[in-house]
Amino acid sequence: MSTQTFDYAIVGAGAAGMHLALKMIEDDHFQEKKILIIEKDKKEDNDRTWSFWEPEETRWDKLAENKWKKAFFTSKEGRLVSLDLKEYTYKTVRSSKFYAYCKDLIANAKNVTWIEEDVNQIKGSDIYTNQGMYHANHIFDSRIDPEFIEKEKEYASLSQHFLGWFIETPTPVFDDSSITMMDYQLQWKDHTSFTYILPFSPTYALVEFTLFNNEMLSHDEYEEKLKTYLSEQLNIEEYKIVEVEKGVIPMSNYPFTKHHEPALSKIGTAGSWVRPSSGYSFKNGDRYSSQVIENIKKGKSPHNGIAKNRFRFYDSIFLTVLKEENNLGAMIFETLYTKHDITSVFRFLDEQSSIIEDLRIILSLNIPAFRKALLKVLQFGKHVSS
Repeated sequence: MSTQTFDYAIVGAGAAGMHLALKMIEDDHFQEKKILIIEKDKKEDNDRTWSFWEPEETRWDKLAENKWKKAFFTSKEGRLVSLDLKEYTYKTVRSSKFYAYCKDLIANAKNVTWIEEDVNQIKGSDIYTNQGMYHANHIFDSRIDPEFIEKEKEYASLSQHFLGWFIETPTPVFDDSSITMMDYQLQWKDHTSFTYILPFSPTYALVEFTLFNNEMLSHDEYEEKLKTYLSEQLNIEEYKIVEVEKGVIPMSNYPFTKHHEPALSKIGTAGSWVRPSSGYSFKNGDRYSSQVIENIKKGKSPHNGIAKNRFRFYDSIFLTVLKEENNLGAMIFETLYTKHDITSVFRFLDEQSSIIEDLRIILSLNIPAFRKALLKVLQFGKHVSS
């Protein structure tokens, strides 16, 4: 069996893999480089919805299902707070459109080979799949290392898990000019749980019940919360479920970056590209892919400087708080979204804020739980177990 050799290989064509592939084919530096993409699925279905904010118009605007300039936050007590997004626009892209857009561009790149195979093992620079073996000078791997599953409980780890319904109503009931960022009126056992609404038209919206904890619910429990919210909070009794979205996103201070190797860079969740305190990933994939490209062009390790340490330090404190006192989530997010200018919050979540901006936000959360978590993180480092 002959082994095909490539300059770069991307294992997994999710958001991170697609973003990185686009950056490569659109940069002259890689025009003569042979690029391999290995993905076991056809990437045709809409398997998720990505939401993000941007201060300017970008290429993703043409793929957006909708865009919003206004948002609302609702506290546990029902206090409704309007959030002026100012120069930012909140956008939502369905993965099926994103995949199709990326695949069209990739298909026209003469130096890219796309194969639908399942990767079984990577050894050094060799990739073994269910159908063959490939060699690449550098591999970008989006698979989460099995050690994370084995040692997850030793770290400050939570899960962001959710069930969302895309619903249609016979009459207009939604204000499609604004989103509901978080509504904490409906809780599950006083845990950090909220409802999220993206209205695409007055009669069509995604309504999603989300939890930040470690207790998965049964499918019926998620559904019951959605039914209750639609009936009691939105006064909607008649609707049709058009589509269902369900998922689990790891939120952990586990050091994913420890699995980088000289000839292998972890990307996506596996490379700490997802901000563990929020779960937002789409723009990180875009931004970190650009950084990977610049690193390569400057002769640096591709993963150099990815996932800034000070923000991962903040995330360790936040996750430690929620792991030990999960009931505090509603108060924490209420402070974050209602006591600060939303542009500062977005910059903080995007890892674009200054240390002064960070301190303003962090000090506003100066409650005993955060002080205790800070001391614990400082004492034990990022390796924090309960």
